[in-house]
Order: sequence, then structure tokens, then C-alpha cells
Amino acid sequence: MIQVGNASFSLEDPLVLATLAAAAVSIVILILLILAVRAAGRSARLAEPLAYQIAQLGQRVQGLGEGQERLTGGLTHVSEAQAQSQSAMLQLMERRLAEVQERMTENLSGSARSTAQSLGELQHRLVAIDKAQDNITKLSGDVLTLQDILSNKQTRGAFGEIQLHDIVQKALPSDSYTFQATLSNGRRADCLIHLPNPPGPIAIDSKFPLEAYEALRRAETQEQVNRAAQALRLAVRKHIRDISERYIIEGETADGALMFLPSEAVYAELHANFPEVVRDGFAARVWIVSPTTCMATLNTMRAILKDARMREQAGTIRRELALLFQDVERLGTRVDSLDRHFGQAAKDIADIKISADKAGRRARRLDNFDFEELGQDGDSSVVKLPKSS
Repeated sequence: MIQVGNASFSLEDPLVLATLAAAAVSIVILILLILAVRAAGRSARLAEPLAYQIAQLGQRVQGLGEGQERLTGGLTHVSEAQAQSQSAMLQLMERRLAEVQERMTENLSGSARSTAQSLGELQHRLVAIDKAQDNITKLSGDVLTLQDILSNKQTRGAFGEIQLHDIVQKALPSDSYTFQATLSNGRRADCLIHLPNPPGPIAIDSKFPLEAYEALRRAETQEQVNRAAQALRLAVRKHIRDISERYIIEGETADGALMFLPSEAVYAELHANFPEVVRDGFAARVWIVSPTTCMATLNTMRAILKDARMREQAGTIRRELALLFQDVERLGTRVDSLDRHFGQAAKDIADIKISADKAGRRARRLDNFDFEELGQDGDSSVVKLPKSS
């Protein structure tokens, strides 16, 4: 039972219980509201520093946004400036390359014409020298070598004039000798070699003491050998005397003559067993020659003829060589000029490569955002961005 003033309420009454419950709930709600208001006040006091920090953070975010906008503008300006610089550099490179190509084309064309002209003149000089050389090389006709003579049985087996004709024709040019030449004394030599003075024309006469040599080869007894040897000695001495008297004419021929023996065997026999006969020939200025030694002697004569004709052609050769030397000097000068042009072209290309390398390095730095390195290069086109607070 609850006594409130004059009124009494029973706790067993449901209405009373409901009223008490409602009153208790109201009181609890009121207490909770009071607690909530107090908690809200404390929260407001605690949130003030956080709100201030949030405001400061907003201001910084706004500053960063403005810096980003300025950075974007600076990058745009740098890109535009770099594009303009690269375009100008490419145009300059194109102009320089065009100029270099044009200059190289002109220089190469002029040098090619000059070189072709010089080579043409040089060719003409060489043709002239070849013509002069042809007059000398006529001495180098078909030469019958010593091996050909020794291996050719028909030539080695021929006698007299036939073999002499063959050897002379093979050894000397056709205008350097005369067969069956008639001298001023009416004598006719088998061959006359036209050598220059000295020694002058020299006569060759073919002699072959065949009977005496065959008798010596057939001799069986010492008496036969002695008779055959004496006959061979007399025959050779007679031939030496005849050649000396007939074919050595003072003022017309050389002071000596040749006696041609068409057999190596006879020649070897004389030098081996009849040295006094060979000495008689030396005393009479008549030199005995065999096919082998005759070829060697004629080769010596050919050298004398060649030397004489070379002296005749020496003036022409000297003139042509002087002209050839001038052509070579002119060609060397033009080659030096062409080399200088190539050197200038190489220098221009090297400068262009340096500029291209610089442009490439700048492009790579921009691509990597290396603005500090760009600023160190002293490029006024780089825009420095202010630092944000």
C-alpha cells in the first residue's frame, strides 16, 4: 500500500503498477537525457581541435591542388618550348644536311670530271710511251733458246748457212742483219750484223771442215790420227785466214769477224785438242763460235742494239715521262682538294651528330622528369616551379 497525501494506492492494483512503471521509465529517460546532454557537451569540447585540424588539412589539400595546377601549366610550357626547340633543330639539321649534300655532290662531280680528264690525259701519255716502247721491244721477237737448239735434231743436224740463218733469224730483229751482204771489196758474207759504231758491222761466215773432221773420227791408227789432225788444223787455219782477209775491212766493218761452226762436236774438238788453232783465230781477230756460243754472242749483240735504240728513243721517253709527271702532280693536287672537301663534310656531320645527341639527352631527361639536370645545362626554356608550403 502506498500513501500519497490523502490518497492510498494498493500495489496490487494493476493501474497503480502501470503508473509506477511509467513514472519510473520517465525518470530513467530524464536521467538518460541529462547524461546525453552532458556527454554531447564534452564531445563538442573534444571535437574542436579535430575540426581545426580538418580545416587546416583542407587548406593544405587546396594548396596542393593549386600547386598541381601550376605544375601542369609549367610542364605544358616546357613541352611546348621543347617541341619548338626540337622542331627548329630538325629544320636546321635538314638545311645543313641539304647544304652538305649539295656541296658534296658539286665537289664530287667536279672532282670526278677533273679525275676523268687527268686519267684520260694520263692514258694518252701511256699510249705514247707504249708506242715508243714498241720500237724497243721489236728486239724481243721470237728467240730460239739454247734448249730449243740442243733439242731440235733437224736444226742441230743442219750445216752451214741454213743453220746460221735459223739462229740469226731467231735471235735478232729482221732489220738488224743482212744475209749474203756484199762488201766494198766484192766479197759476200753469209751474214752481216749491223751493229752501231763502235764496234760497227760484223760479218759471220759459216765454215765446216767436214772432210778433215770425218777423217779424224774414222782414223784407227796413230799415223791416220796425226794426218787427220794436221788436215783439220790446216783447214781451220785456212778458213780463219780467208775470213780475216775478206770480211775485216777497216772503216767499213768491225775489227773482227765470226767463223760459225755448225757442229758442237767440232767446236769441242778444237778447244779440247787444238788450242793453238783457237789462239791463231784470236790473233787474226776471228772468233770461232758454235751454235750454242753463237746464240750467246748474238744475244750480246741484241743487247747492244737494244741499248742503241733506247738511246735513240731516250728523248721521246724523257718528254713523255715529264708530261706524265705533270699529269701525276695535277692528279695529286685534285685528290688533295677532294680530300679536304670530304674532311669538311665529315666535320659538318660530326657537328650534326653532337646536336642530335644533345637533343636526345634533353628528350630523355624530360621523359624522366630530370628538371634539375636541365636547369644545370643553363637552358632558359626550363621553367622552375615554386615550392609549395
